[in-house]
Amino acid sequence: MDYSMLAALLSLLWACFYFLKIKSNSSKLTSINGSRLPPGPRPMPIIGNLHQLGDTPHRTLAELSNKYGPLISLRFGSITTIVVSSSLVAKELFQKHDLALANRKVPAAVRSNEHDKYSIAWLPVCPKWRNLRKISAVHSLSTQRLDASQSLRQAKVMELLEFVRGCCKAGEAVDVGKAAFTTSLNLLSNTFFSFDLASHSSSDSGEFKELVWKIMEEIGKPNLADCFPVLRFVSAVSVNCQLMGYGNKLNEVFAGIIEERLRSGASSDSSGVGDGDVLDTLLRLMKENDSELSLDDIKHLLMDFFTAGTDTTSSTLEWAMTELLRNPEKMAKAQAELEQVLGNDNVAVQESDTLKLPYLEAIVKETLRMHPPTVFLLPRKANADVDLYSYLVPKNAQVLVNLWAISRDPNTWENPNVFSPERFLDRDIDMKGQDFGLIPFGAGRRICPGLALAHRMLNLMLGTLIHAFNWKLGDGLNPEDLDMTDKFGITIQKAKPLRAIPIPK
Repeated sequence: MDYSMLAALLSLLWACFYFLKIKSNSSKLTSINGSRLPPGPRPMPIIGNLHQLGDTPHRTLAELSNKYGPLISLRFGSITTIVVSSSLVAKELFQKHDLALANRKVPAAVRSNEHDKYSIAWLPVCPKWRNLRKISAVHSLSTQRLDASQSLRQAKVMELLEFVRGCCKAGEAVDVGKAAFTTSLNLLSNTFFSFDLASHSSSDSGEFKELVWKIMEEIGKPNLADCFPVLRFVSAVSVNCQLMGYGNKLNEVFAGIIEERLRSGASSDSSGVGDGDVLDTLLRLMKENDSELSLDDIKHLLMDFFTAGTDTTSSTLEWAMTELLRNPEKMAKAQAELEQVLGNDNVAVQESDTLKLPYLEAIVKETLRMHPPTVFLLPRKANADVDLYSYLVPKNAQVLVNLWAISRDPNTWENPNVFSPERFLDRDIDMKGQDFGLIPFGAGRRICPGLALAHRMLNLMLGTLIHAFNWKLGDGLNPEDLDMTDKFGITIQKAKPLRAIPIPK
């Protein structure tokens, strides 16, 4: 019997058992300690509400929230899923129930290469998670480390500038997302390994970008093992086996770099934060007596950084440039601010300049509001029954925070579907997880540790590109013809890459 027949038979047997179980347990779920499940659409037998998700679940769930309220419940197969779609509910979640809802609902795709056993993003809150989080904060993303690596970021952005200048002279269009991805990738690879992993003149970065996107896309897809846990043992059917190949390929890249570094013994001379690169520091920590850091920890830590730190930054920059090209008056206003601060000479933007560029900062915030790097925060799992917004979140339920819906909530934002950086000029709103209408990097214990680096890079790259050049759309497009369709994964990208032609000022 092949796997598909086995899966079908087991599914049928399980469905009969599950239907009987649901009938007997429905009263228990609807009322615990006087609370009840949030409202939501009636689920179908067996599949629940899976048929309603479609290709853009963030939009579908936002529409359902408009109908049923800011906290809704659905069933994905046998999994109870609670969806948060307003800043008010998000605030209560993070301020009152962050610990009870801090652990992850881990997709089968993440388990396929045991990434959940080592990853900061997917580990439960535990001593291992705290240790890895501390190592990342102190040795990779601390203010001290970021300040010390400022010249490196400047150098990588200058390489981006030189590449765009070459395109400008040749009258060629720039694939903005790919160029930004190459810059982000080389920044991280130099920070960790002291060398470039790609170049603007080769296809390497495009291949790496495709690999990262495939990983994000597969993790974001619902599959049978996630919706019907009883089917986990037939993961050859229920989980896309290609994902293991993508993850292993990325792991092989990092394993090769680590093995070469260990052979060279470069890490043995590094003794502090300022010595060597981050890989030197991690290997030194691993060799210390009583170290809790292993080679597997390091490889999966690198996977976390390179998947989360490249695609999200580059896609956000691409969306920012897209919105500015659609709104030329916003582009002109940002360029005027840059000229006022830096002068008319072709002076390179420095990180220190961004503090004097409030409109540029507002553009970055508005882009992250309208196009958050990930439309859902990584799924959480309730450790116990939780009373949220006067409703029950039952133990073991999956909890999704729909950033896309929160960012476009008309109760929080005036004209939420209009790109208007001006909304941030007279409001003191940051992205550090305290203003719950704008939490593109999350909040609470699981807030993204790369927030500060992403913020620095976005301001620096965007400011450099729009200060050095004027821009027009490639392929003969007009601003009103721009395709704003997105494609769904763990991250959200433009379905059609932005191609823009730089014009000398």
